[in-house]
Amino acid sequence: MKTARLFLCLAAFAVTVPEAPAKAEELVRFESVPVKLSPFRIRKARELGEILPQPQGTPLLGYLSRPPGDGPFPAVVVMHGCDGLRASVRELWPKRLVSWGYVVLVVDSFTSRNLADTCPSRVPDRVFDAYGALDFLAQSSFVDIGRVALMGFAAGGTATLDATKIEGYEQLVERKFKAAIAYYPACDADRGDATVPSLILTGERDNWSRPERCQKRLARLSDDSPPIELDIYKGTYHGFDAPEFAVGKRVLGHIEKYNPDAAGKSIRSVYAFLRRYLGR
Repeated sequence: MKTARLFLCLAAFAVTVPEAPAKAEELVRFESVPVKLSPFRIRKARELGEILPQPQGTPLLGYLSRPPGDGPFPAVVVMHGCDGLRASVRELWPKRLVSWGYVVLVVDSFTSRNLADTCPSRVPDRVFDAYGALDFLAQSSFVDIGRVALMGFAAGGTATLDATKIEGYEQLVERKFKAAIAYYPACDADRGDATVPSLILTGERDNWSRPERCQKRLARLSDDSPPIELDIYKGTYHGFDAPEFAVGKRVLGHIEKYNPDAAGKSIRSVYAFLRRYLGR
């Protein structure tokens, strides 16, 4: 039986989401996972007598928040969108996740690369930023490294799906994520099966991250794929969970607009999903 599931969200979930004070965040430094040299490149270097330099990771910044206590706690690695660390990703979501009992590491992929905005283009190495964050969390005694989810928004959501697709970058790294959450990602209809249970949340009117491409991907999953849940919120646009878009704005011809009803439903959906696959 096919394990992928599709939800059209028209009514609120009957889930009570707790809120509690979060522990202060900490600025941390780590590196992305180095991109490994291919066997072909290594073989050619040997044939030519070349000495190849060891792959190096990219220095990164991150913001680490944690619940009170010693743990070990489950954790969530958060990836921002092409517009950088907006307030909802930098502050609201970490406080919310910590109040639910999760350690949170928000990855800043731009500062060390001297980037401000990548919306007209793409930074493919961000997948390795995510796994660098996972390796960093593995060094913390208060993190249960076997229960870490990857969560991304827009371009960060696309990186989240890329990082957890079968026969993708995930096979090049040692540590793995337990689950994945992607807010309004650019779905690839041909991306294939996921490697972990996944939750995709998007807006019906989003013409930047079109929901129909996510639907096409789900329709092509194999019967033994980990479950992918797709929540499509009726009448909503890109950035529907972000209060900073309360007035709404147009970016590169696309509408970004907050929808408090859809935001609340999505928050409850994320809460239930994390409880199901990470516990607390």
